[in-house]
This record gives sequence, structure tokens and C-alpha cells, in this order.
Amino acid sequence: MALAAKMQMRQSQALVMTPQLMQSIRLLQFTYAELERFVDEEIERNPLLERVADPADASPVEAPAPAGEGNDWLEPDLEWSSAEISAKLDTSLENVFPDDPGEGDRLSPDLAAQWKSNTVSALPPGEGFDLDTISAGAVTLRQHVAEQIAFGFVDPADGLIATELADTLDEAGYMRGDIEEIAERLGATHDMVARVLGVCQTFDPPGIFARDLAECLALQLRARDRFDPAMAAMVANLELLARRDFQSLRRICRVDDEDLLDMLGEIRSLDPKPGMAFSGGTADMIVADVLVRAAADGSWAIELNPDTLPRVLVDQAYYTRVNAHAKSASDKEFLAECFQSANWLTRSLDQRAKTILKVAAEIVRQQDGFLAHGVRHLRPLNLRTVADAIGMHESTVSRVTSNKYMLTPRGVFELRYFFTASIASAEGGDAHSSEAVRHRIRGLIEGERSSDVLSDDAIVDILRKSGVDIARRTVAKYREGMNIPSSVKRRREQNAMASARA
Repeated sequence: MALAAKMQMRQSQALVMTPQLMQSIRLLQFTYAELERFVDEEIERNPLLERVADPADASPVEAPAPAGEGNDWLEPDLEWSSAEISAKLDTSLENVFPDDPGEGDRLSPDLAAQWKSNTVSALPPGEGFDLDTISAGAVTLRQHVAEQIAFGFVDPADGLIATELADTLDEAGYMRGDIEEIAERLGATHDMVARVLGVCQTFDPPGIFARDLAECLALQLRARDRFDPAMAAMVANLELLARRDFQSLRRICRVDDEDLLDMLGEIRSLDPKPGMAFSGGTADMIVADVLVRAAADGSWAIELNPDTLPRVLVDQAYYTRVNAHAKSASDKEFLAECFQSANWLTRSLDQRAKTILKVAAEIVRQQDGFLAHGVRHLRPLNLRTVADAIGMHESTVSRVTSNKYMLTPRGVFELRYFFTASIASAEGGDAHSSEAVRHRIRGLIEGERSSDVLSDDAIVDILRKSGVDIARRTVAKYREGMNIPSSVKRRREQNAMASARA
């Protein structure tokens, strides 16, 4: 058979992921804070975009008609000043030369102070520099310790050793360095480093510079003047406390049940990670994306939180006026790209809001029992069920429910909270939600008496009688996930508390 080159035409279909389509998909899974940052960056890059402070000021975004088609209202001889263009594009000296050190650094100290004074005094009333609006930065653990080192040591050599020890602190306040290694590196003796460490262990907060949990608790008890022989014995046997072996602890500490309970309460009041108060991290405030409230007719009113919806619009007037005076092809191309990007962003934000609302409405419809009666009525639900109900892909629902929150009459819940695994019914009826079963297990354990502590097998029997077909290992997994000890440890604790009351 002869081989020959020839041309063939074939027609095929393929899904092409354009950059804008990929960005639209990313917008779905953005949190409120991430979306705000993204919109701010787009507004900074695109002079045709602007925020709307008041929702009433937002007008529908429509693309302007081409020149000569419906634009008779434009003034043909309109002049566009360089000052207006500069204000729109933000072409100030600070932005043109971002690496410039600024006025205050170029002037001498006296002239800079005089210039700042004249600038502040020239501001209109109410627009001055308000020091009350500025909060101090969070103090880190290292800064807090450094201040105490500066006042805690007179000898510079001791201060140097203390600084070296402070460098080995982890975020919890524990010293992770080796005394021998530090002494060798600094050319000091072991006794010198140990003595400095002893002083550092008296610093605030109590418990820092400890080398393990037992030493951390002991330092805090010493600060409270409560480190007596009985407490020392308990701290030295923390593994018995973890196993809730109160009988052995009573024997080792040589105390009765009442004293043992007092000691346990004092141990629980201590901080196992004293340095975490200076971690410097900030807790992110949860902002609900969806608001759900009971309507007058007994249904549920669902709406998007207006505070989580960035309001942006395309400045059509500015685009038309600048485009009319653009002369070079590169300028026209730049404006066209900005206009296309601005319209894409507004459409994507609108589509994102509609998608979130559609998914949230279906979740509320599926979990109506939970909203009305509580967690025991939470139904098993998965992403595919919601996706099929609203005609979307499962991956889209997954992105929408990621890091989004819903404010309901029962509190604020992540959208993912409403998606739980299914546990079969022992009577062949509707399946039960795993979260509802966890809630029932917690309720059974909280209601048990010291004379009748429920084992995992007993919990399985109770649940099966109520129609929940569940295995013992599943009950144990749920119990451990809720940090509930086993029945043996709970029975020991119940007996100890009962003896103390007697």
C-alpha cells in the first residue's frame, strides 16, 4: 500500500476555557473579603469602573451605542481637560513615581515639620488628622518578652543569654532550645544559662519559657502560690489525669475526693499555651452572604446580604467622551479592552449573586424542618441533589457553598453545614442526617446518670429502637469527634463527683 500525504477536513467540538471564563468560575468561590480585594484591584486597573456608595445611585449598566447611533445627546465640541483625565486615571506624582520617598524624606527635618504643620492647619474643619481613629499595633510575644528582659537583667551578659532564650520560644510560649547547645554557642556555662532561664520563667504571662506541659502548669501554680506537694504529684502524673484514673491520683496525691475535685478545677483553669495570647493573629469576622427570615405567610424569605455585594458600574459617559478624543490606535485598543473588562465584571458579579441566591433557596427548601424545629430535623443532603434540583453542575454548587454563610433564625451557619451524610433508617423510612444523629448521641450522654453510664453498645440499641440503623464503630467515631470520653472514663468521673457530693 502506497503512503501519500493528503489534506482532510474534520469538524469537532471542544470546550475552551477562556481566561474570563476561568475568572468567572473563581468569583463563585471567593469569600466576601477576597471579592472585595479583587474588585478593588480591578477598579484600580480599570479607569472605567467605579464604586457606588448608595444602591439608589446605581443605574443599570448598559453598553453605549456606537458613535452616530443614538448618541445625539453628546456635545460634539466637548473639550476634555488634562486635569479631568489625571483625576480619572490617578496620574499623580506619587503613582507615576511609586518608589519616590515622599516630600517629608526629601526635606530637612525642620522644613518637613513646617510643611506638615501648614498642610494640616490648612485642612477644612473635620478633615484633619484624627489620632483617635488610629489603633496601636498588636504586641507580639517577642516584643512583650523583650521589654521584660530589658528591665529584668542588670548584667549585659545575662541579657544576651535571655535574648537568645527568647529566640527559641514558639508561638505557644514554650522554649524549644537546648540549654547545653545555647551555653556552648554563647561561651557560657550551663549554670549561667539555667539561672537566666529561671528568671525568664517568672515573666508574664505565667508559664512561658516552659519546656513541657508539666513545667508550664507548675510555673502557673507557683505564680498563684498553689504548688504544694499534692499539686506537684498531680502535675507529675498528667497521663493519669488524661486517662481520668482518679483512684490512682487520689492515692498518689494523698487527698480525698473533695480535695481532688478542687485540684482538678484549678488545673482546668490554667492556660496550657500562655503565649497564644500574643500570637498577633486577627480573628476574621463572619459576614453572612445570605439572610433568611420567617415570612408572614409561614414560608421563608431569602435575600442576599447587600453588604456583601460590591456595587460597581461602568462609567459610560467617561468612556464615550475619552473614546471620542482618542487619536492613536493603541489608545482606542486600550479603551476597548477596559470597556470589555468592565462589562464582563459587572455581568459576572450579577451572575454570581443570582447563583448564590438560587443555591441558598434550594438549601432552605430542603432543610425547612431544621429551620422550623432544630437540628434533630436536619435532613441528609448532598451536592448532587441540589445541583439536579436547580439545573446546575455539581462543581458549581460546590464552589458556591465554599466559605459562604447563611444567617438564619437559628444562627449563622456555613452553607456546607447543611450537607450531611445519610444514615439508613432501621424501619425502612426516610434516612437520617449524620449531624442529627450526632446531636442525639450528645443529648443521650449529657442526660445519663452516674449509676447508668451509657456504653457505645447501649447507645446503638437506643438509636435502633428509635429507627436509626447505626453501627457501634460509627457511634464511637462520632463520640470521639465531639471530644466525649469513653463510658469507662465517664463512669470514673461520675463516681468521683458523686463521692465528693456525699
